[in-house]
Amino acid sequence: MAKSQQSFNKIEKEKARAKKREEKQKKKEARKSEGSKGGIPMAYVDAYGNLTDTPPDPNDKIEVDAEDIVLGVPKKEEAEEEDPVRKGKVSFFDNSKGFGFIIDAENNEKYFCHISGLIDKIAENDKVEYELEKGLKGMNAVKVKKI
Repeated sequence: MAKSQQSFNKIEKEKARAKKREEKQKKKEARKSEGSKGGIPMAYVDAYGNLTDTPPDPNDKIEVDAEDIVLGVPKKEEAEEEDPVRKGKVSFFDNSKGFGFIIDAENNEKYFCHISGLIDKIAENDKVEYELEKGLKGMNAVKVKKI
């Protein structure tokens, strides 16, 4: 006699599948019995952007002309451009290493200055004019000249 091809594990898996099918069928029947009254509730957005369950009043609608809608980036308002030339004082400069720092006269901010950004030779405590440029580690003073 040959042994049965069904093992205990196969029987348990089949029972689990049957139970799952039965639960699915019960859920389907419950949804049908609820009919149209159940399901997804309707939500509306009021004038302030809040979700409500009441529909908005059609008399409160605002008409918008298609020509009034602007697509794209809004135009930048022209702001008053400040003078790029700033004034300051050299707080430290090492000619052998080729760098130093300048303290701004307006905001007392320290800016890095490299020898490649110099127009005139400078030394400590010299008053200078310079422009700022974004560097790797912050703002750098460039086009530095003695006053």
